[in-house]
Amino acid sequence: MSAKKHVVILGGGVGGLEAATQLSHNSHVRITLIDQNAVHIWKPVLHELASGTIGQKGNLFAFNELSKRFGFSFIQSTLDTIDSTTKTLNLENGQVLNYDLLIVALGSCANDFGTPGAKENCLFLNTLADANAIHDRFRTLIERAQLTNKPVHLNIVGGGATGVQLAAELCQAIDSTPGLGPSARKRLLRPTLIEAQDRLLPPFPEQVSAEAKAELEKLGFDVITGGMVSEVGCGYIALKDGRRIESDFPIWAAGVKACVATSLLKNLELSRSGQIMVTNTLQTTKDPSIYAIGDCARMEVNPTAPTAQAARQEGRYVGRVAIPRQLAGKAAVPFVYNDRGAVVALGRYNAWGMWPSKKGFGGHGFGAQLARFIHEGLFRQHQMGISGLFRTVCAALGERFKPNNPDLNGKKPSAQPEQD
Repeated sequence: MSAKKHVVILGGGVGGLEAATQLSHNSHVRITLIDQNAVHIWKPVLHELASGTIGQKGNLFAFNELSKRFGFSFIQSTLDTIDSTTKTLNLENGQVLNYDLLIVALGSCANDFGTPGAKENCLFLNTLADANAIHDRFRTLIERAQLTNKPVHLNIVGGGATGVQLAAELCQAIDSTPGLGPSARKRLLRPTLIEAQDRLLPPFPEQVSAEAKAELEKLGFDVITGGMVSEVGCGYIALKDGRRIESDFPIWAAGVKACVATSLLKNLELSRSGQIMVTNTLQTTKDPSIYAIGDCARMEVNPTAPTAQAARQEGRYVGRVAIPRQLAGKAAVPFVYNDRGAVVALGRYNAWGMWPSKKGFGGHGFGAQLARFIHEGLFRQHQMGISGLFRTVCAALGERFKPNNPDLNGKKPSAQPEQD
């Protein structure tokens, strides 16, 4: 009997973990997953964790427990160097691994486009640590505003889904805090959202963009579209048209680029944004023993958007179709992306969706409720796949009947990953 092939997965996000769980059913492979974090997180809920409108308990999943449940090995570390000739990985913790097949699922981060001062002065929302930093800073500033009666000048750069959803969740955090509420929010917060394009949520229909803008303005946001940021300084944001905006709390949520670690894969073909170029089987253009999925990968033809939906489908395809066929010596079957639409939820205030036909819905009544239901349902579907139906139902009911209290007057609870 031949030895099992060693499949190594770099990155335990949506795509990487999906690939691991699918491959766990394959008796011909052994799997090692490597991630710098101890817990897995569904990245589309980072803005809710940042605001504190959902709790960390039940929404973080320890890789050590997942590895036992799905039968893969887990190493908490990051890539240091790779030798694709000998198929050897050197990790920052000193470990050396050999692989037969490698899946790169390192994800993406916000792209500041080299804007002067952005990296030094802005907070970003790429990781759980970033979400915690935003929450802590927001709580500190709101507490200070209550003492001094000087409002917090919040600035969010980026009018895509992350930016507009974070904007609404931060407002909801104030509205939900005992002793504060909407009237206090209007007094304590002077928020601005800046988008470089001529409308918010560019992938969505124009009506959705207009309604989302109106909703944020009702919440007190000064929404600037067509606003190119030229500099982020200490206490201000400068626009290319000469405007200068006061800033206590700048958050950069614009643009997407591949994780910096993709630059370590020097022998692979990279796009201008650092994404790894792949074929229609998600194998890299330079090395068929290396796959790349999710936000860090870009197909040569018909590239998919950097979304959790795409990453999950790619992870499933690699684990269920591509690698099993490659190991069996069968002809490759191209990956086909199934666009299931998109949703965006502005907290409890409003929500919209977009069908695969690109037609929008929501904004009021049943349509908004449906969009919000789909938004939560996508997370619960993922959660059920890794923690089971019972735990998912308990977590959902717990948040429904005992919602998390984003108390901006108190101490933020520590992270509590899901445990067996």
